[in-house]
Amino acid sequence: MQTSQHVLFERSEMKDRHLVRKKIREHIADKAKLPILIFPEGTCINNTSVMMFKKGSFEVGGTIHPVAIKYDPRFGDAFWNSTKHSVMTYAFNVLTSWAIVCNVWYLPPMVQEEEEDAVHFANRVKAVIAARGGMSMLPWDGGLKRKKVKESFKEEQQKKYCQIV
Repeated sequence: MQTSQHVLFERSEMKDRHLVRKKIREHIADKAKLPILIFPEGTCINNTSVMMFKKGSFEVGGTIHPVAIKYDPRFGDAFWNSTKHSVMTYAFNVLTSWAIVCNVWYLPPMVQEEEEDAVHFANRVKAVIAARGGMSMLPWDGGLKRKKVKESFKEEQQKKYCQIV
């Protein structure tokens, strides 16, 4: 990892977030360095949707080169549903599948527009990726599959539902 200049951090540590942002800005400023590969969702889901992007990737400036990735499940499923299968079962399924087929689309570079904040820029990039991959966009992040839903999020959804009713 040292030879490829990984930037490791603990997402829950605010100090780490600031340090990572600083390191990424320095990396972007050095034109001799290779581009950075970032997965702004932070996790994978079931190949049908694009989840909320973490805004930190979009706060550092620079040009974003979006890539849409979608697995074709006809020959083997690349996704691990940890609530259904153990890691050993998942590994066995992947290793014994006929093939793991993946479609990859390299999309045109995108830059943050003037007066556009990081969240709106992230959502614009996410929309382009979702459209190209034929996936829907989800307004929540992948942490919901591993954690309890925050009460404030539930209350917000309940208020929206009450307004509809």
